[in-house]
Amino acid sequence: MSRAPRSASARRDWGDEEDGCAVLHVDMDAFFASVELARRPELRGLPVIVGGRSRGVVLSATYEARAFGVRSAMPMVRALGLCPQAVVVPPDHMAYRTVSRSVMHAFRDVTPIVEPVSVDEAFLDVSGARRRLGAPTRIGAALRERVQAEHGITCSVGIASTKLVAKLASTHAKPDGMMLVPAAASVDFLRSLPVGALWGVGERTEEQLARRGIRTVAELGDAEVEWLRSFLGPSLGGHLHDLAWGRDHRSVTPQHAEKSIGNETTFPQDVRDRAVVAATVLELADRCAARLRAQGLVARVVTVKVRTSDFRTVTRARTLVSPTDTGQEIGTVARELVAATDLRGLAVRLVGVRTEQLEERGRAAVQLTLDDATSEASEVVRAAEEALDAVRARFGAASVRRASAVTRSTTTLPSGELSSE
Repeated sequence: MSRAPRSASARRDWGDEEDGCAVLHVDMDAFFASVELARRPELRGLPVIVGGRSRGVVLSATYEARAFGVRSAMPMVRALGLCPQAVVVPPDHMAYRTVSRSVMHAFRDVTPIVEPVSVDEAFLDVSGARRRLGAPTRIGAALRERVQAEHGITCSVGIASTKLVAKLASTHAKPDGMMLVPAAASVDFLRSLPVGALWGVGERTEEQLARRGIRTVAELGDAEVEWLRSFLGPSLGGHLHDLAWGRDHRSVTPQHAEKSIGNETTFPQDVRDRAVVAATVLELADRCAARLRAQGLVARVVTVKVRTSDFRTVTRARTLVSPTDTGQEIGTVARELVAATDLRGLAVRLVGVRTEQLEERGRAAVQLTLDDATSEASEVVRAAEEALDAVRARFGAASVRRASAVTRSTTTLPSGELSSE
């Protein structure tokens, strides 16, 4: 869900000249919510929020819910206060990752130069695809049709000469639209926007600029660059002045390797039962392992995060003897780390599991063991977990769970909020 401010004056026809406009930014519209609507068409037209019903946050919301002021990252309590009639749907991250992988595959059918930004958006450089597939607007239209036909969801496309303008164009094309900003119109387009639309202008920077009378990109561009550097710093001041004049030299870079993969969850109520916490840790470990296997990665480090009822956060990590991608190994280590954590007698509010120091599975050096039975057992575990991946991909993440992740005290575990870096 895009949070960048928009300008009514920017949502217009900027021209049809496509020469030099080889950068596409494709952004799924309300991605998590759209996937849920595709699976539950009876919810179409209703305000739908994806997230944990109690103390979680909004992960995604349909445009019907947004009309009431609901936004992503908003506490669910506040969202339901704004829109009490909303239908709250728990997240199914396995389903979202499955759709995301398919959409990214469609992008790579167009060009190998694809830079994913998150699970629901990516930049494409289509300069090498024009002879084969036509003009960028034709490519963008074809991608939108394919995503709709294959997954029943919509996306918005921005087309420009730079990544900055393409991203802002897709934001102004939402929902379910496409916007071309010709190279010659880039500066005029930027000058029509509020300054908060620029990359690098967060709330604090926006406040600093507003105190000095700068509220639009036009006012930023017209300011003396040395004056901007005097209070924003030499790097940021110069960078933002360049962006205001459309100077963005970043190229579309194919996918970066993930540095870590993790999941965390906030409990509906603070939990004192260590068995409940341990069961949740095992489920989170399984989710991490499934994501590792999906990307052909293994991890050398397991980290846990525990937040107690007083909002104190403790992290603990352990380096493995050999890299792994199985939930059993990750879960064992994570559970031991949590068990050894001094909670000072307090209840647990949040728990998370993260895997780090990732490597491609085929290139990872595995510690040899004299115990062949141990090695064979590890492969059996991995094969079993891969079979579970297939079941969950078909029937949903909650269709099958590890028996040890279910305790007498938990008939249902809280839905985790997915994060990756």
